[in-house]
Amino acid sequence: MEILHATRGELADYVTRQLAHFFPDAHTNQNGAVVAKSLATALQRMEKPVAVAKLWPLGKFSHLHSNQYAVFLYFLANSIWREQQNEVVASKLFSLNKSLHGLEIFYAIELPDIFYIPHSPGIVLSRAHYADYFVLYQNTTVGRVQPDLLPRFEPGVVLYPNSVVIGNCHIRANSFIAQGQAVIDADTPGDCVVFNHNGKLIFKPPSFDILSYFFKI
Repeated sequence: MEILHATRGELADYVTRQLAHFFPDAHTNQNGAVVAKSLATALQRMEKPVAVAKLWPLGKFSHLHSNQYAVFLYFLANSIWREQQNEVVASKLFSLNKSLHGLEIFYAIELPDIFYIPHSPGIVLSRAHYADYFVLYQNTTVGRVQPDLLPRFEPGVVLYPNSVVIGNCHIRANSFIAQGQAVIDADTPGDCVVFNHNGKLIFKPPSFDILSYFFKI
């Protein structure tokens, strides 16, 4: 993966300066050390989505590409939490991502290796069982009704703008939740576009290979 507009050291310094600006406490040096320690892991995790996301520059990452940077900040926060158990810096990165991109993905949530965000504002994700080739548009929500009944996603799910998946749901492979539609405590059969009509879910076959629009697969 080619990193544009910055070296790795400059990228770590850039993130550290943003943290210092948004969280002007006395821990800037400690923040920088924590960021630098998990930077390589976060960049390694970026390689998979960057390699397959068609609507991003293939094989290239830039912190000036806001949707790429939003994904990177999630990977960095999650990697810091996994590797260093540093909840303070992970929380700062979560809040930084929320402030810059309107993206609410808590650092402890485990997203798949390959997911893609065309537009980040208004995305809110709770804990769930996520899978690869996951696409999230603006103002989409994944949520829980009961703590132990988590939504389950199979590979190749697209949540179009303003759609929601809430509660005890099993969203099977290649399910595409249409714009503004809600799936609440319900399942999808897969290989379908999902609509609501008079309070009932309707499943229609896709008219084209939707995933190939987003991913190089």
